Amino acid sequence: MAETQTLITAEQLLAMGNSRRFELVRGELVEMTPIGLEHFRVTGRLQGWISTFVEANRLGVSGPELGCILSRHPDVVRAPDIAFISAPRVTPGSEKFFEGAPDLAVEILSPDDRAAEIQQKVREYLEAGARLVWIVDSRSKTVTAYLPSGGAHLYAGNEPVPGDPVLPGFSFLPSELFKLG
Repeated sequence: MAETQTLITAEQLLAMGNSRRFELVRGELVEMTPIGLEHFRVTGRLQGWISTFVEANRLGVSGPELGCILSRHPDVVRAPDIAFISAPRVTPGSEKFFEGAPDLAVEILSPDDRAAEIQQKVREYLEAGARLVWIVDSRSKTVTAYLPSGGAHLYAGNEPVPGDPVLPGFSFLPSELFKLG
């Protein structure tokens, strides 16, 4: 006899608190492992650049690991390493997960990430309304940008990664992002 698994909702996940980190994939809990030093360094650097730009231009809010409800029944809740939400979409004072995709979702690859899982996340973000998704790969020192149109572009070295259309005027160099020190 097959076991029936009870699916978890976004609200039940939120009620679990912060003692352990999970994402919700089609109603099933997926535990997130702690990140390593390189992931931490790259996330902090990129988040700092984005946050400074967003605040200076009063574009909205940005930060790490925001719970985003990407779909319902069964629920999908993802927590991108970095997210940006434009000002018109921000609900001040809410302690709930964000309903929908961020305008920009950034995932920094970990050594144990599998390509199929990352591509699934990219699809989920874009299908839920993200306008730009960046996948940052410290091993290859590249950033891949994905757009809702289906377009993708790989950036490396001194080729600027543009924030357009989500963060107009923002850009960074992969060489600077991955620079040690």
